[in-house]
Amino acid sequence: MRIDILTIFPEMFDCVFDASIIKRAREKGLVEIYAHNLRDWTTDRHKTTDDAPYGGGGGMVMKPEPIFAAAAEIGGEEDVPVILLTPQGRPFSQQVAEELASHQRLLFICGRYEGVDERVREHLATDEISIGDYVLSGGELAAMVIVDAVVRLLPGALGYERAAAEDSHATGLLEGPHYTRPPAFRGWQVPDVLLSGHHAKVAQWRRRQALKRTLERRPDLLARAPLSAQDRRWLREMGYAGPFAEDEDPE
Repeated sequence: MRIDILTIFPEMFDCVFDASIIKRAREKGLVEIYAHNLRDWTTDRHKTTDDAPYGGGGGMVMKPEPIFAAAAEIGGEEDVPVILLTPQGRPFSQQVAEELASHQRLLFICGRYEGVDERVREHLATDEISIGDYVLSGGELAAMVIVDAVVRLLPGALGYERAAAEDSHATGLLEGPHYTRPPAFRGWQVPDVLLSGHHAKVAQWRRRQALKRTLERRPDLLARAPLSAQDRRWLREMGYAGPFAEDEDPE
């Protein structure tokens, strides 16, 4: 996979993309990531990438010319998804990360100031994504979040191949608790089932814990999560009274 990012602050990405899982994925040749400075596509001596908005008002707006020029040169003739990072975009989720990970190339546009000229959204961007209902100083942090979520889904990026499939939200539920050595710490014990070596019972315990944690912290997820009849019975026993994705009776 190749990921290109258009930004006026390419240096922001160095420490994030040169560490941990993303660094290893790049070293393995699983992903190429390039942060491009939009100022390289400006035509004036001041390398201007923004200007005052028509109609007045505070703030500045990012100009369309450098963004269109950069996208044309970097994308070439390929049909590359062009993603505008904006608080007005569709909400980012694990499912969206999986969708993006299926592409061979991605091109992100990082807005700044009051945003980008509307013609970028109308005639260049093929998608708009938001990482949450809040405003950041620019799209760079959002790009880092999305790239991290996407890269970890690439085959070979994680040491344990099923790790991504078992993460919170990957199954529609939050992930349950985890424990490691020592088995007893300050009087707090690791649950006996995890020390039993009984794989079926461990799997059952983990599923129940995932359901319990989701019920306690994000019950809204349960209405659309893929649940088995056993899952629904357990949830009813835990006191869940909301709807399920399927309308069938859990009993």
